[in-house]
Amino acid sequence: TNVHAIDGADAKVGGFTAINHDVQTTSQRDRKLIIPLVLTVIFLILMVLLRSIIAPLVLIATVLLSYLATLGVSGIVFQDILGFPGADSSFPLFAFVFLVALGVDYNIFLMTRVREEAGKLGHKAGTLRGLSVTGGVITSAGLVLAGTFAVLGTLPLTFLAELGFAVAIGVLIDTIIIRAVLVTSLTLDIGRWMWWPHKLMHKRDVDADEAGTERAPALATDG
Repeated sequence: TNVHAIDGADAKVGGFTAINHDVQTTSQRDRKLIIPLVLTVIFLILMVLLRSIIAPLVLIATVLLSYLATLGVSGIVFQDILGFPGADSSFPLFAFVFLVALGVDYNIFLMTRVREEAGKLGHKAGTLRGLSVTGGVITSAGLVLAGTFAVLGTLPLTFLAELGFAVAIGVLIDTIIIRAVLVTSLTLDIGRWMWWPHKLMHKRDVDADEAGTERAPALATDG
């Protein structure tokens, strides 16, 4: 049977299948627009706040890694273990908005303190000092927030249960693994180039011997 266009004919297809197709098409279009736009705006804000180009790129990369890991864990739990059908087409976008917003918030809290300490102590000592000061606060906030979103997992609505689980797991991954381990390790490995092109990249680390020699004259003067 040959199928061909009929001049003057105008037909529309309705029903659940057509609606589902339209929703998926709209969700894909929104993801292609919103995700790059959000990442660009966040990069510009971090660049102005940290006065660096390398640091914002590293932070955005770690946030994306946390987001992708969360999608993977959610897929394994809900589809492979619990046997749920595929996630709602809007689920990746909602999870992205929540996780990126929370992840960047913790990034700003950590890196602004690291930047402040690096200006006083040098890059390595400042990074370790910044993590030691903010690590407990960030982890505590992450645990509280994860517990709050985990409550959504008890609701009888699949979409909200998946979203609550994803945000809770994503926050835990972000605060315990990404922020405490990966971001700090990358900051130490990249070194002072993390702050390029700011003058902090030229700040020399203050080692223990130098710190001791600086304190000794001060103590002698006080005596």
